[in-house]
Amino acid sequence: MPRRNFFAIVTVGAVSLFCWQATHGAKPKDEMLELYGLFVDAVEQVESHYVRPVDRRELLESALKGMLQNLDAHSSFINTSEWRQFKKQIEGRFGGIGIQVGMDQDLGRLKVIAPMVGTPAYNGGVMPGDVIMEIDGSSTEGMTPDKAVEVLTGPPGTPVTLTVLHDDEKTEKITLNRAIIDVPSVLGDRRKADDSWDFMYDKDQKIGYVRITSFIQNTAEELKKALVDLKADGLRGLVLDLRDNPGGLLGAAVEISDLFVPDGLIVSTKGRNTVSKTYEAQREGTFEDFPIVVLVNQNSASAAEIVSACLQDHKRAKIVGQRTYGKGSVQNIIELEDGNSVLKLTVATYQRPSGKNIHRFKNAKPSDEWGVSPDPGLEVKLFPGPDYEQWYLGRHDRDVASQKGRPRPRPAADKEKEKDTEKGKEGGVARAGRNQPFVDRVLNKALDLIKEEIKEPVARNGNR
Repeated sequence: MPRRNFFAIVTVGAVSLFCWQATHGAKPKDEMLELYGLFVDAVEQVESHYVRPVDRRELLESALKGMLQNLDAHSSFINTSEWRQFKKQIEGRFGGIGIQVGMDQDLGRLKVIAPMVGTPAYNGGVMPGDVIMEIDGSSTEGMTPDKAVEVLTGPPGTPVTLTVLHDDEKTEKITLNRAIIDVPSVLGDRRKADDSWDFMYDKDQKIGYVRITSFIQNTAEELKKALVDLKADGLRGLVLDLRDNPGGLLGAAVEISDLFVPDGLIVSTKGRNTVSKTYEAQREGTFEDFPIVVLVNQNSASAAEIVSACLQDHKRAKIVGQRTYGKGSVQNIIELEDGNSVLKLTVATYQRPSGKNIHRFKNAKPSDEWGVSPDPGLEVKLFPGPDYEQWYLGRHDRDVASQKGRPRPRPAADKEKEKDTEKGKEGGVARAGRNQPFVDRVLNKALDLIKEEIKEPVARNGNR
């Protein structure tokens, strides 16, 4: 495109932007045009002199990403291909074969972390630890997990053939038909013999355990079903695990809070050029007659913080673990290019029912008000590195599906992590390795609390 045409387009955009900005107190017209001219000059210099040819769209997208990243960590530009993947994540449904993939560092190829229960991969014999050598006859050497997801997803009913290398060093070709995959976000601690989740953690004390990994469109529905099943089985107390939950949809967080809180404010939002909103609980459908303990850590963020803050402020639950991440900002999705790309732009912040702030602003200090902290006396720290790693690896091993009763092979992802590390200590915390079960101190603290809560009503009734 000739320079004059490119500059004309940018100038038209600048003039249009000025008309909008005139009513919003933005930069004067002359300054905006001068800045746009600077941008055009920079693009032309890169195009003319950079060591390799660079696509003009690539430059523009990079500029947009840089501009938004400088605002805050949660505003971003999402291009066409990234937007397709982003929509799949928030919808929780897509056409694929149902596997989680990572990289085998030794072979430089894709490896199956786990097949998802009930999916084509699970039913077709794909096993945890399988190395994917080929997809439809094309080598996976050097293929990234993101590229694999792009290749493996497609219209439901269409076939895809994997050449996999099993743990026994045998190679097998497996042809699978893609299907709509419902990504589960509500999980338990252990699996039953058929690989479905067992939500009743302690069958004698009737203590349930539910773990929410993200807040997507079907999370509230999944959680309600688990709670109904637990209640039918005599539920007396519940542990709600939100550790390592990065958040998700505001609507899902509101719905889930509403399942436990009978009335009152759940959360409110406050912004500069947005209308403040409040979300109130409704009594209908509330699960009230059992104590709750919520588990959080430094990676619990956004929607996870909304739920934990709501239950804490309403004294509906005790919070155990570590102070949360502090991501209490609201992002709007603003469509560009007729919806083919979008801006994810921070426009407001969340406020707890108590009115306190959740968001950790730039340069915030530990003494400032942000995030969700455990209740007094209920902080249980997992130190970064070995302590946290033990919990993470132990959790990973329990998550792997055995595939309808077949033995669960131990993942061989990282040979360094597979070594027995009893030889020493790091940071004062003994590393047990995968050969020894990791004691979940955070969960155990929660179970002790629940058991005390359950005993108290019994003791009171016995004294009458």
